[in-house]
Amino acid sequence: MEDTDPEQEEFLSLSLAITTTDAAAVTASTSEKRSNNKGKNPKDPYELVEEVNIEEKVFSFLQMREQILRQGGSSSVSLFEAEQDGTNDERRHRLIHLLLNTATAVEDNDVGSALEKLNELYKSVSLTGDSVQRLVAYFADGLTVRILINLTSNLSKSLSQILLYAEKILKESPTREEEFLAFTYLYRVSPYYQFAHFTANQAIIEAFDGEQETNNGVGALHVIDFDVSYGFQWPSLIQSLSEKASSSSSSRTGMVSLRITGFGRSIEELQETESRLVSFSSGFHNLVFEFQGFLRGSNINYLNLVNLMRKRKNETLAVNLVFHLSTLSNFLKISDTLRFVHSLNPSIVLLVEQEGIFPSTNTTTTSSRRSSCFSLMESVQYFEAIFDSLDDCLPRESTERLSIEKNFLGKQIKSMVNFYGDRNEMDQDYLDGGVNVMMESHYCNTPKRYESMETWKTRMLCHGFVGTEMSSKSMIQAKLLLKIRSSTHYCPELQFDHDQESGGGRGFRVWERDEGRAISLGWQNTFLLTASAWHFV
Repeated sequence: MEDTDPEQEEFLSLSLAITTTDAAAVTASTSEKRSNNKGKNPKDPYELVEEVNIEEKVFSFLQMREQILRQGGSSSVSLFEAEQDGTNDERRHRLIHLLLNTATAVEDNDVGSALEKLNELYKSVSLTGDSVQRLVAYFADGLTVRILINLTSNLSKSLSQILLYAEKILKESPTREEEFLAFTYLYRVSPYYQFAHFTANQAIIEAFDGEQETNNGVGALHVIDFDVSYGFQWPSLIQSLSEKASSSSSSRTGMVSLRITGFGRSIEELQETESRLVSFSSGFHNLVFEFQGFLRGSNINYLNLVNLMRKRKNETLAVNLVFHLSTLSNFLKISDTLRFVHSLNPSIVLLVEQEGIFPSTNTTTTSSRRSSCFSLMESVQYFEAIFDSLDDCLPRESTERLSIEKNFLGKQIKSMVNFYGDRNEMDQDYLDGGVNVMMESHYCNTPKRYESMETWKTRMLCHGFVGTEMSSKSMIQAKLLLKIRSSTHYCPELQFDHDQESGGGRGFRVWERDEGRAISLGWQNTFLLTASAWHFV
């Protein structure tokens, strides 16, 4: 007898449980319902049979999905191309159109139609195909989890346990090590995160230089990072500060101190980040480095926190909100954070966020459905630009690229598709005045909100901040970064804002926006990230 894959054995056990005991399942479920629902209208046995039929369809669908995705490295690469006529653009439009139709069926909770369309969708995608096939595969997984959650809430207990198992398979997350490795790969080969970090750091350096004279030549910088993550932003700042202290005549001692207060997602991540930064800074003998980490969402005394973070005499205080505000679960959290930042009297506030349009929460059921589909389309366009950009950074068959897509971008996509509805409800609760801010811990892993530069600008202005014009050095640095990436990595093409007149072209671009108060990184004509600097009034 041939060896059986453990996962196949588990699916086989489920299949036998479903297909050989239909009558028993109905009888048992009926008995259970009768005992648990005395005084209530019992569920019709035919409804229970229908539940079993749905379960069989779900099982068959999940088995098909597993088989197709396991073939991702071989013949399935050309599956969609082989089945469809027309140009690449036509095939792309057909696949995106099918994805949107599938999302509509899921949104309507039309299980039969959703499973049918998901079945067709999975047969047309591949994790090793072209960029749009890879992209849609992860969106399909997100929609699958969503329809399973809907089913789990409606079916009887005995059946929903199997669906919970299937849901667990689909929601498996990469390990911390896998996610870190994927992020490291992306950081090295793409200008995406480096643009955000270098642009923010340049604004911090300029604010630090501007206060040197008023600080009596004392080189002291305190950075409060609300999402320190792996700490990849700060080595370049450490190096720049050390070089400036060595060459600057404004520093009285030739020494500089950098204090970073960072908020992280876990104790382990904070410890690793501290170790990484302390080790790096030890190579700069004219720099005194200090790191203090706090767990996001932990019980910290507010007054102690304010005293710890408040600007000291002869110190430049920079607040780093890079990729932070978009992770908060509701408008109230964003507003509270900005009010807290304002109370610190910072020298400068750095804001970098992904571009996009988040759906309005003030909608009827019909308009909410349209809003969700519109939001999905916006998300598809955004992530399609990122997946396309990887074509210019890594070969399709690259192990690093597959890791980036599966363990980093794919995780973001599935989480975003699955939780959009929950976040809408939380935002509406806030608008109605009834949100419980303690729910933040429950939603700490919700996806980022993708909103436009104009939306973030309005929020900053409403909380007493004024935009600072980005220097010419920031723009020059951004362009230089793209040139370096294109010459040292796989990326062959890039463009700048003066290349836009044709309205076409490929490659990464940088734009100066909002009358010089913001700089954006984009792929072709899609904005990906926008960086801006603010001071309080």
